Amino acid sequence: MKAVVIREFGPPEVMRLEEIPTPEPAGDEVLIRVHAVSVNRTLDLAVRAGAYAFRPPLPHVLGVDPSGVVAAVGPGVTARKVGDRVVTRQLLRPATATEGPAILGVHAWGGYAEFVKVPASATHPIPDGLDFVTATVVARHAPTALSMLRDVAKLERGEWVLVMGASGGLGIAGIQVAKSLGAHVIAAAGADERVSAAVGLGADAGINYRSQDLTAEVRRITGGRGVNVVFENVADAALFPRAFASLARQGRLITAGAHADGTVPLDVKALYLNSITVIGSTGRITADDLTLTLQDAAEERHRVLVDRVLPLSEAVQAHLVDRVLPLSEAVQAHRIVADRSGTGKVVLQPSV
Repeated sequence: MKAVVIREFGPPEVMRLEEIPTPEPAGDEVLIRVHAVSVNRTLDLAVRAGAYAFRPPLPHVLGVDPSGVVAAVGPGVTARKVGDRVVTRQLLRPATATEGPAILGVHAWGGYAEFVKVPASATHPIPDGLDFVTATVVARHAPTALSMLRDVAKLERGEWVLVMGASGGLGIAGIQVAKSLGAHVIAAAGADERVSAAVGLGADAGINYRSQDLTAEVRRITGGRGVNVVFENVADAALFPRAFASLARQGRLITAGAHADGTVPLDVKALYLNSITVIGSTGRITADDLTLTLQDAAEERHRVLVDRVLPLSEAVQAHLVDRVLPLSEAVQAHRIVADRSGTGKVVLQPSV
């Protein structure tokens, strides 16, 4: 099969399209002919550059969220059959008290390939009428946004939400989820066209946080009160304090990303004087108890969220994807994501 392989860490050019053996599924695994896999800043670009917290053994194949058609099943698989259309869940094994999670495309070879093998339990059927590209993007971000806003931040109908990085995949999902929960949404992005795109997706207002005063604009839009929730995944040293200062008393800032480095200042006086809560979450765990039992429950929660969100995605599918490129253009895809030159996700199609 053809796959994009990295044999050293570095810039996009370290990725090479190579011919390698097609994997064979073991007892509880399925082999998927990949039709779509998205390009992710943290779990693809950072891993490729060697900047992620875990450096996989080389050679390595990236790709955390492939979707496609089951091409073969292991002898112990009964829940899937050849020909099933499926999307994968990136979490192959939940974290425990002694070790971290196993992530597809990070701890195991991923979907930048014509075929990928995964545990059958990490696959989910794609509803009829939903294409592979959209299924990949929705399964990657919508469950995280839903769990973060509904279960972790406890967003309530009528509250105000500031979505940072609103034109990215997670930001777009955050807008849709917040609106579905009955909230008012302020979309913040770094360019006018991105702000306009986010408002077009249903946000009630938009702010260009590069050319406007983010805090002042939020206060103006909310009549001076501020937002109840900041949905953050940028972690920019200049923007984070402004987003934090946009919170109303007893507000909640929830973050699941650090695309702009991740080291930010925090006004601790404002934190305790205004009873503000800052939450870090990947969207799968809604409690602080990290026992193995709750880790298993968190994995089950993620599975349920995927199954619940996928059928609801058709109304917004056209807005989730910036462009689709063949697998041979993986280097260009990484450059586009690194430059933030698109709106929505960049997706690779290995099987075209």
